[in-house]
Amino acid sequence: MTEAVPNGFVLEEPSFQAHKIPFVTSNDSRKTLSFGESNLRGRLDFSLDFVRWRPSFHLVAPYGWLNDPCGPGYDPLTRKYHLAFQWNPNGNDWGGISWGHATSSDLVSWKTSPVPCLTPSTPYDHCGVFTGCFRPTNIDGKQDGALTYIYTSVDRLPIHYTLPYVRGSETLSIAVSHDEGETWERQPCNPILPGSPSHLKVTGWRDPFIASRSPHLSLTSGDSSTDALHGFISGGIAEQTPTVFAYRINASDLSDWRYIGPLIDVGLNLRPSRWSGDFGVNWEVVNFMTLTDNDGTSRHFVIMGTEGCLPQSNASDAQTECQGIAKDKRIPRSQLWMSVISRESPKDLRNGSLSNEPLMQFAFAGIFDHGCLYACNSFWDPISGQRVVFGWITEEDLSDNLRHRQNWSGLISLPRITRLTTMHKVKRARSTCDLGCITSIEATSDCDGTYTVRTLGIFPDPRLEILRTRAHKTDLPSRTEITLRQSDKVITTFDHDQHEPSLPLTTSRWELKVEIVVGRHCSRVGLAIGHDPDFNWQTILYWDPVQETFYVERPQITFPITDDMCLGIGEDPAASSKQLSRRVNHAPEVAPHTLFTFRSTVAKSRTNVEEIGVEEDEEEEPLRIHAFYDTSVLEVFVNDRTAISTRIFIPDSLPPWTEKGSNNGNEHRTDDASTAPTRRCYGVRFFARGSLSPATDNASKPSIATVNRATVWDGLELPET
Repeated sequence: MTEAVPNGFVLEEPSFQAHKIPFVTSNDSRKTLSFGESNLRGRLDFSLDFVRWRPSFHLVAPYGWLNDPCGPGYDPLTRKYHLAFQWNPNGNDWGGISWGHATSSDLVSWKTSPVPCLTPSTPYDHCGVFTGCFRPTNIDGKQDGALTYIYTSVDRLPIHYTLPYVRGSETLSIAVSHDEGETWERQPCNPILPGSPSHLKVTGWRDPFIASRSPHLSLTSGDSSTDALHGFISGGIAEQTPTVFAYRINASDLSDWRYIGPLIDVGLNLRPSRWSGDFGVNWEVVNFMTLTDNDGTSRHFVIMGTEGCLPQSNASDAQTECQGIAKDKRIPRSQLWMSVISRESPKDLRNGSLSNEPLMQFAFAGIFDHGCLYACNSFWDPISGQRVVFGWITEEDLSDNLRHRQNWSGLISLPRITRLTTMHKVKRARSTCDLGCITSIEATSDCDGTYTVRTLGIFPDPRLEILRTRAHKTDLPSRTEITLRQSDKVITTFDHDQHEPSLPLTTSRWELKVEIVVGRHCSRVGLAIGHDPDFNWQTILYWDPVQETFYVERPQITFPITDDMCLGIGEDPAASSKQLSRRVNHAPEVAPHTLFTFRSTVAKSRTNVEEIGVEEDEEEEPLRIHAFYDTSVLEVFVNDRTAISTRIFIPDSLPPWTEKGSNNGNEHRTDDASTAPTRRCYGVRFFARGSLSPATDNASKPSIATVNRATVWDGLELPET
């Protein structure tokens, strides 16, 4: 991917700061390594700044800047998973991009190399080794123990969708490993492609992805070859559309790429509705995949990072209007998906002619992640039989000053599974009257008043359950009614007299699964995570049924002026608290989300009909929330089709900072990592808001919401190796 810089700003190589290298192994033990390489000069203090917000079971670089996941895949000969990532080992800003490399046997515990596997060291990639893909074969397509990376080689900067594109700035190159990924050799044929199609004016051309041959795409492109793969390179056609450029690849020669045409033309800044997002002006890290549901029905999807998105703050309440939304305070980009179908009049390119006509067309689309996840990359996992996706969770909500002090930036998301989700006998959504207005679904009439609804499913990889092995499990009693509050106001503090249902937490490493039946009188339902014993500082996850929107409201913290971690070198301690508060973006994350009502074959009692607000032959799906929290990283999945990744930065002055082994709860600060304070959360509280008629007496008052089940696993840990 390209650098994230303001318009017209030119990045220079970052100055190197002396450092010592903390090597984080799969069981999170930390060791200090020494190296003689010229680019690893000096020492980096392993201090509290380094560990304060560093996650424990997410994949991170040993130090420095990290962005896109690269080349995910599985080697069947060694039974190892491989995952690379863009990495600047020479500083904590974007620049000098190399590839870091990690291996795993389960996609959960990773062994990360302390040195890059590819560095910008040749004339054709001296400006950067950008994103690419992985093949568990040699360059000739044979499985002989060799592994192959196909990557974007960069010899000219800056590159940005707002700047005129110079053809040849980005080329395609290959590296091969013959020792299970320990070392990689560039091939003499590099670069295998000299740049973007010569007849097109593009906005970008990078991030190769290889997919198995698609019969539908082959038909559309007039390609009758059976010994071929399909390759995709992300970018856009200037002043016309973002797109992905499609190629036919000789499966027996991975260096042989032949251009077919642009996959799709959607125009600039396509925004079908709030359910689908803004498709921008340039695409990055596009993945093409065919997904099949349990009925054997298939749909084609592309997952892409979109650049050049327009601000879309559409707050629905006073507090959100005041704070704005988190997305509008970040770089204007999104992580989206689109279902594509063959064009009615496929073009024939068998005569070798070139065309700007797209191969496929838009069907329906949605938002892959509504938070700070970007640059997703995926692979088909033959072990699980699923499409596994990783993304880059950014550090952009943290100010540069604080980010530089911690000496690392960015991390890789937990592995997610994506699939075609099909729901039968759907009658309606919670508030949207016409299912056709929800542009993130395909709704097909069943001719009996119901619909078959299809969309992209997104949920955490079940193999993450291994993190629960030594965690403390707590269940909320089933069918727990949530106390009704006669108010629609946003929560500020909890009234202890209300006795909201709750679950305990004692660490900052936990997993939560919740299922809530939402009553028809409910206007807001969810849970709060306490960052101090009194829940004065809390992260709130809730759904608004009327607005059909899910929110993650992070604590609004002004970093204390007396805390030196908030002050940069040479900064005046008398700086205003307003300036300090801008150092962390904790504005709300906002995601369109609805619940569907189905035709039910199970008769319900009149009581249930009154509570849920549906007819006797109908049933609304419950609200299902699945969340992982890891020190400063929160990943939330709602009904396995809405995902939100975000960061929560709690400063040292809040009560969660307590010395290890201390029972008095007094704040302790130290720069010795061996005695660094331990961050923790203090519990989960469930709540519901709504309004009932004043004439309704307590005896006949229906339930506002009911927790069917809720479980927390507190103290997640990577398995010992």
